[in-house]
Formats: sequence, structure tokens, C-alpha cells
Amino acid sequence: MRTTTASTALAALSLCWTSAAFAQSSVTLYGVADMGIEYVNNLGNVPTAANGFNPGPAHDVVRLTSGHRAGSRWGLRGKEDLGGGWSSVFVLENGFNLDTGTPQQSGRLFGRQAFVGLTSATVGQFSFGRQYTSMFEALANFSPTRYGGYEPAALQSGAAFREDNMVKYTGQFGAVTTLAHYSFGTGMALPQVVGTGFAVGGNGEVPGSARRDSAYGAAVAYNGGAVGLVAGYDQVNPTIGTSSGTFRKFAVGGSYSTGAASVMGGYRWGQSKGPAGGDIQRDDYYWVGVNYQFLPAFSVTLEYTYDNLRSVFGNTSLPNPWQVTVLASYTLSKRTELYLSTAYSKNAGLMMDSGLTTYANTLALGNSLVLGNGKNSMIGAVVGIRHIF
Repeated sequence: MRTTTASTALAALSLCWTSAAFAQSSVTLYGVADMGIEYVNNLGNVPTAANGFNPGPAHDVVRLTSGHRAGSRWGLRGKEDLGGGWSSVFVLENGFNLDTGTPQQSGRLFGRQAFVGLTSATVGQFSFGRQYTSMFEALANFSPTRYGGYEPAALQSGAAFREDNMVKYTGQFGAVTTLAHYSFGTGMALPQVVGTGFAVGGNGEVPGSARRDSAYGAAVAYNGGAVGLVAGYDQVNPTIGTSSGTFRKFAVGGSYSTGAASVMGGYRWGQSKGPAGGDIQRDDYYWVGVNYQFLPAFSVTLEYTYDNLRSVFGNTSLPNPWQVTVLASYTLSKRTELYLSTAYSKNAGLMMDSGLTTYANTLALGNSLVLGNGKNSMIGAVVGIRHIF
């Protein structure tokens, strides 16, 4: 009888310890399912070597489009308490096309994010793997649609806003967020398109050439209630031929909120140089926008973006791309939203996609945003639904 009692007590103690251990760790499944019906005019094909770098005639199109408001995804995130104020963390996030069920990010299983790390509330987080760059993450709260809709995120932060092989630090100190990262090989690879004359990037971590496809950057942001400020620097050294170029960007921004309105904007300096140091591109990118919450469930965002092309392969007289974007959102619940997104772009495709961005948005989305021959403007509109789980 005593043995049975002792065994029962030991089993109960073991169960309590196991439950406590499991209570200190968690794994969460999360995701976004976003689908819309889109109309676009003046649309051509991506000009690559396969079609002789010719976008062809312009056409109108009506199509299903996945991830317009926010990229469709599913992911796992986990956290385990290690004691002493430290925890281990991980994120595995897959991006997919909801209209076809196919993967995004060049078919990667976890192409949006894939990292593991250690975090402390007082020290900060150290993470290792495929992640967002410091500047891209810091600018999110200062971009009117938070990179949703037709916002030109790739032009603002660069095509390599996600990078492989990254070591990253994130610190949260009250209203101030600090970020810094280094990538041993970005994994960004963009094909030769019209306007560039060469492919950009490679697989990363090139033996005997530590600089090729490496990247680094840092950012600091202040979000103190009504006022916000941000500054960030980003550099990528992509493979060009058998050597590497130097693509640099620096951005500053600010925001102000009062009542139902929020205003934000910023400036991004950009310079891209080839292996020999000659200029590929030099530009100044500006954005400004306002978000107004008309009702608790209904908001509208208006944004204007403009890119001053100072020099592209020595050409200083190219027409400057600009775009006006409107995004209206109506929430049915905490997790489900209906939206209407529309934009007008000039001297580039929607999201200001062109050879100057190496058509990064078109290649990433799988839907063309390329201007057809003889056209210099584009209109797009999407009616969609987003569900967060």
C-alpha cells in the first residue's frame, strides 16, 4: 500500500514538473490568407533574355491576385524560457500564392523568414537565419500602408529586403528600437532584364570571396506616442559578373498622429555602383501619406511616392517615376478585413516597378507589373479579403 502511495505521489510530482516545463515554452501556428480580384491596364511581359528583352504590346487584364494587402503566409513561432531572463526563440514562415497553391520566394519552404535565436528583455535579441534587413523592418511603421497594397517597398528599401545567412540584433529600450545585421550571403539573385544588361546577385557565401553577396545595415526608430522618428542604412554587395557591386541606401522618416489621423513620410538616398566603381544608378526617393480612421471599422490611406532619378548608367534625363495610392479598409472582425486598393503610376509600372528595380516586385509576386511597349502609365485596382489566423 505504501509503495502504491509513493508511486502515485511520484507520478503526480512528475506530471506537475512536466506541465510546468511545458508551460514555460510555446509554439504558435499563425498566418494570413489574402485574395483579391485585380484589374490592371497597359500591361506587358517581363523583358528577359527569353523574349529578347521585349515586353511586347500592352494589354488590360483581370485576374485573381494573392497577397495584395499582405502576403499570404503560414508560419510557426516558438519561445522557451531558459531562466535568468533569457529565452530561446524561432520563426519558420512560408509564403504562398493562394490563387494557385504554389510557393513564393523561388519555391523556398520557408522563404519569408527562417531563424533561431536568444532573447532577453533587458539585453535584446540575437537571431540567426533568413530575416528582414534592419532598415526594411524599421521603416515599416513609417510607411503609410505598412508595405501593403501597391506601396513600392522594393524601391524604398531595395530588392534584398530579406536576406539569407544573416546575424541580426534587435534591442527594445522603451520607445527606442535599435537594429543591426550582417549577411554572409544574401541569396538574392535577379536575372538580366532590359535596362541593366547584367544579372544581379547570386547564391551567397562564395568561397574565397567574402565580399560577394555580403550585406549589412543598421537602424534606429523612436515611437513615442504621437511622434515617431526613424533612420536607417543598408548596403548590399551583389555579385555582378565575377566580382561584386556596391548598392547603398540611407533613409530617414517621421510620423505624427492626432485623433483619427496619422501623417508620415520620409526620404531615401540611393547609390548603386558596379565592380569598377562606376555609377549604375543614383536616385532620391520620397514618400508621404495620411491614414484617417473614419469609423472604428473603416479607414482610408492616401500615399504619394516620387523617385528623382539623378543618373542611370550616366543618363541624367530619364523621366522620374511617381505614384498615387489609395487603400480603403473595412474590418468585419478582429481577423477578417475587406479592402479596396487602387493606384496610378507614371513612368513605371505599379509599385513603380521597372528595369531600375530589376522588376523585383513582378518577379516576387508572379504577376506582371511591367509597362507594355509605348506606354508610360498604369492603373490598377484590387477588391479583396484578408483573413488573419
